[in-house]
Amino acid sequence: MQHLYLITFLCSLVLLVVYIAQWQRRFDFNITVIFILIAITNIAYYLMYQESVPDAAMLANKIVYIRGCFLPWAIAKCVANLCKIHISNVVSAIFFFLSAGMYACVLTIGKNELYYKDFSLEKVNGVWVAHKTYGPLHKMFYFLVIGYFLASLIAIVYSYFKKNEVSRVLLYLLFLPQAFTTLGYLLQKLLKTEVDFLPVFYVMSEIVYLIIVRRLALYEVSDMVIESMVESGDTGFVSFDFKNRYLGSNDTAKSILPALLRLRVDKDINGEPELKKTVIHWVDSFEKEGVSKNLFRIPDETGGDNDKVYTVNVNYLYDGKKRRGYQIFLADDTQNQKYIKLMDQYNSELEEEVAQKTERIVLMHDNLIMSVATMVESRDNSTGGHIRRTSEGVRILIDEMKRAGKLELSEEFCRNMIKAAPMHDLGKIAVDDRILRKPGRFEPKEFEEMKKHAVEGAKVIHEILKGTDDKEFQKIAENVAHYHHERWDGSGYPEGLKGEEIPFEARIMAIADVYDALVSKRVYKDSMSFEEADKIIMEGMGKHFDEGLKEYYVNARPKLEKYYSALEQ
Repeated sequence: MQHLYLITFLCSLVLLVVYIAQWQRRFDFNITVIFILIAITNIAYYLMYQESVPDAAMLANKIVYIRGCFLPWAIAKCVANLCKIHISNVVSAIFFFLSAGMYACVLTIGKNELYYKDFSLEKVNGVWVAHKTYGPLHKMFYFLVIGYFLASLIAIVYSYFKKNEVSRVLLYLLFLPQAFTTLGYLLQKLLKTEVDFLPVFYVMSEIVYLIIVRRLALYEVSDMVIESMVESGDTGFVSFDFKNRYLGSNDTAKSILPALLRLRVDKDINGEPELKKTVIHWVDSFEKEGVSKNLFRIPDETGGDNDKVYTVNVNYLYDGKKRRGYQIFLADDTQNQKYIKLMDQYNSELEEEVAQKTERIVLMHDNLIMSVATMVESRDNSTGGHIRRTSEGVRILIDEMKRAGKLELSEEFCRNMIKAAPMHDLGKIAVDDRILRKPGRFEPKEFEEMKKHAVEGAKVIHEILKGTDDKEFQKIAENVAHYHHERWDGSGYPEGLKGEEIPFEARIMAIADVYDALVSKRVYKDSMSFEEADKIIMEGMGKHFDEGLKEYYVNARPKLEKYYSALEQ
């Protein structure tokens, strides 16, 4: 039995050395505690069965209980941390003191019968065997150990089903020490032997924990990335605290910012003008404007086009969850910036070329529309020049609306409205020549046929523009053609729309259309004077026309009269 405990102690000692050899700052503190406690308790097991003096054996036995009282606590904390389950410092302290209290009870062994009623040694076949009679407080020890065991198990199971960010492999590994401990305890009870197999299974658990810490390095991606960048030399790294005191940097950062070479640790970087213009500026942008990424350019000393460009990433420096300062990464981005510059230059040239071609296409498109409108107009011997005059009338009205600034018309709407005006009578292409070219007033039946041009115009425009990307222009052009004969009081055609049911663009078109009809000569009437036309338009406000447009018509009237007067010369 002594040989078994000696072997387990030596194994735990070797594993502790292996653990120390690969220890890194990212390792969970509780795993370190686990390795130390197992090594201590395993040597205590060996010493306990080596001693023939009861008092010395009793002391060794008390040391063994360090494992029993504190190891489950350390394992439970380790499981919680690796399962990313937050346990407050207060709760952790409470359970630590529970374990410490239990161990205080252990220390009463030999002084009273609360924990052990009796402890003795007997030599059986040349081997010392300890006989123990437990007292009432020993039951509390079992409750404590079982409680820690169940808490760890629950944490593992909960994380398995609820926490996607926790590795399943890690959970399987964390479960193994729990299984080993249970197996060791059951094995001892089933075999009814005085040999305690727990030291063996704790050594096996240490091997599992070594595998765990090896895998932890893979899961701590952020730390590994930082270390990889710092070690590789491709990325500069600078850190300092919230009082701007320098904490450290790597050689790459010093080559990018030579002022770092003059700094000693804990020196205020504000004392270096170069760093004040760069590092402090980057941090200020990060804190005040939330800008965590900047570009830092080092001009070519020869004056050529070989500037060095670095991307600068600023973030907080964390100690656990506590912010302690700032960390800055500088990565060489020269080639990427050159590529971006070339792409920007190429895109600018391409955009300019596309814009020129698009402008030509739009011009051709507009000329085509005007040609179609002119062709339709040529069939109607009573409306020569009507589309050009009404288009100018719309432009004058729109200019007055923009100048007043009350309607907040977008530039796009104004441009589309003026562009759509020539298309308002395109529907006349569907009207029979017999009616369209009649040299006098229409009979009621003929007028009904003539009124169909509004609906037909919307259909024609829809077919012409249905493939266009400018859906807003298409909508305005269709509305102008379809509804420019609607009246504010609902007495118009083709739908009998009333008030604001009539699209705004059609209301504008209506004024320009009627004004031109009044002041222009037709085959069935002479032109009216500007005064007579103005009287009819003003009387129509609120009946035929939108009274909200009255102000703009009144302001536009002098320009309209000037335009039409020029046509008569």
